[in-house]
Amino acid sequence: QVQLVESGGGSVQAGGSLRLSCAAYGHTYSIYSINRMGWFRQTPGKEREGVAAIYTGGGSTYYADSVKGRFTISQDNAKNTVYLQMNSLKPEDTAMYYCAADPRGESWVPGLISYWGQGTQVTVSS
Repeated sequence: QVQLVESGGGSVQAGGSLRLSCAAYGHTYSIYSINRMGWFRQTPGKEREGVAAIYTGGGSTYYADSVKGRFTISQDNAKNTVYLQMNSLKPEDTAMYYCAADPRGESWVPGLISYWGQGTQVTVSS
């Protein structure tokens, strides 16, 4: 079992930056063993969409087309934490952001996620 605790959301003006954090707790040796972690986001009445993901054992990353070049996902194994650095934020980035973990490492879609964080709100004003 894995518990995900995320933080770092807030309200910023367009063009600003935020950094989201997601720490993993439970009977896992390290985030390396979780295989894949990242974020989804969701606005009321709309689908939950993948934002970014990273293979925690090292390797490839995934970014939605809408955030490429602006968001960067990274990890700190010593802190058992993954980070999402969000730069050049736009009003369209406003959403509830959910940290997620998937030990299978398959497609980054909501139906295949094994563990979810509690969510953190990101609001970008124009």
